[in-house]
Amino acid sequence: MKVLVADNISQKGIDCLKQEKGIETDVKLGLSEEELVKIIPVYDALIVRSAVKVTKPIIDAAANLKIIGRAGVGVDNIDTDHATRKGIIVMNSPFGNTISAAEHTVAMMLSLARNIPQADRKLKGGQWDRKSFTGTELNKKTLGVVGIGKVGKEVVIRAKSFNMKVIAYDPYISKEAADEMEVELKELGDVLKESDFITVHTPLTPATRNLIGEKQFAMMKTGVRIINCARGGIISEQALADAIKKGKVKGAALDVYEQEPPLKSELLTLDNTITTPHLGASTVEAQTNVSTDVAEQIIEYKKTGRIINAINMPQIHPDALAKTAPYLKLAEQIGIITAHIPNGNITGVEITYTGEIAALDTRHLTTSALKGLLSPMCGPAVNYVNAPYLAKERKIEVKESKIETSKNYMNQITITTTSSQNTTNRASGILVNNIPRITRINDFEVEMVPEGNILMVRHNDVPGTIGAIATMLGQNNINIAGMSVGRSAPQQPALMTLNVDQPVPKTLIEQLNQLKNVNNTTFITIS
Repeated sequence: MKVLVADNISQKGIDCLKQEKGIETDVKLGLSEEELVKIIPVYDALIVRSAVKVTKPIIDAAANLKIIGRAGVGVDNIDTDHATRKGIIVMNSPFGNTISAAEHTVAMMLSLARNIPQADRKLKGGQWDRKSFTGTELNKKTLGVVGIGKVGKEVVIRAKSFNMKVIAYDPYISKEAADEMEVELKELGDVLKESDFITVHTPLTPATRNLIGEKQFAMMKTGVRIINCARGGIISEQALADAIKKGKVKGAALDVYEQEPPLKSELLTLDNTITTPHLGASTVEAQTNVSTDVAEQIIEYKKTGRIINAINMPQIHPDALAKTAPYLKLAEQIGIITAHIPNGNITGVEITYTGEIAALDTRHLTTSALKGLLSPMCGPAVNYVNAPYLAKERKIEVKESKIETSKNYMNQITITTTSSQNTTNRASGILVNNIPRITRINDFEVEMVPEGNILMVRHNDVPGTIGAIATMLGQNNINIAGMSVGRSAPQQPALMTLNVDQPVPKTLIEQLNQLKNVNNTTFITIS
């Protein structure tokens, strides 16, 4: 594996990569987009921080790139959508700077409460002025936290040490988890109305952009103080500047901005704002942590294929992953089988989980099923990263359904496709001693091992038909390793699946299709 470090990361992260056998690491800093486009084709992994922009031209030129690693949290500098389209994993290292970001938030809150930067500037300017900088205690004040993920949680812990009352808005956390933190969950409007200090800790997404604007400032207490060390754009800067000038907001402490550097921002001209140049992760410890984290994630991928902290793949809880991991291969194999059932253009797919597996997080299994389903159409370019994107791009509607009770099997996965011709196809599978088995294809019960070379033959259940097929295969030195026949009734349409030891040439498939009572023959290879 060849790794390019194109941004300034901690030497410990570089050393971590260089000490790993089988990884060749190059460090090339200060490259332009044009220079990166020229050299990127030979690399399997690219590591950046925030300075290097990983653009569409770079991604298009990256013929062998499998991973883009961001040493830090935000991936605003990476064209993640295009990387996903190309099947490239984009991973960050979100936890290495958690403590640093939380401590910076608290430092900003204290500076805001006690006017420390303003007092410092005035004293250094030769003025001894105590009256202008009367502050406020944090003790018994209400802190509103918008987003209580990793950083937000650490801020809560530190705020509690100041005897602050903490309320929070986070639609993605359970009441039980909030109770463990001794935080009262509320709606966003209530948090804004009741807080003396407000700090935001959400990612910047379409849903959170301008989450706090003119309307939200109007809800707040007069004299509220605002802190943003998360992402610029969550708070509308113009609305914040207006609220400060009107006296609604007592002061604001900002480490991040809508555009960086924010040299033309009105907020930099106001006396009661405290501004720092995106320093939340700028500690020796944080820079070392995020660099070694992303290096270790790439090493783990190289060793085991395990993907950690990918932002363009579903992140599954380890417990759920351990329970469902044996079904990953099965889901993909059922997808491949379903794709080979004669059909029109697929417009919809439903993945049904039946039995105990239905109670688990199955998002990665659905991705695996889509990978299998799309592989015959898209070839080797489809993978676990881009399968959902490719399905969406092809306007294939994807659904999951779950049935927690099963009459026949403890756990079963069924994939049902619908086509533009309004036809429906279906395949089901189970695990037997952790070995995948296909149990049904459309209306036919079968027992097939979905591996290697497979023939699916639709035929009429007439005496001599199976023998004629086997004879023709034998005459062409194709050895049958396993066979299963599913039928609805004697003399009616039937389905035969054959595991064979050799690939079946296209010319032989055409000959099989010419046999009397053979309706269709499909050859599948599953590695």
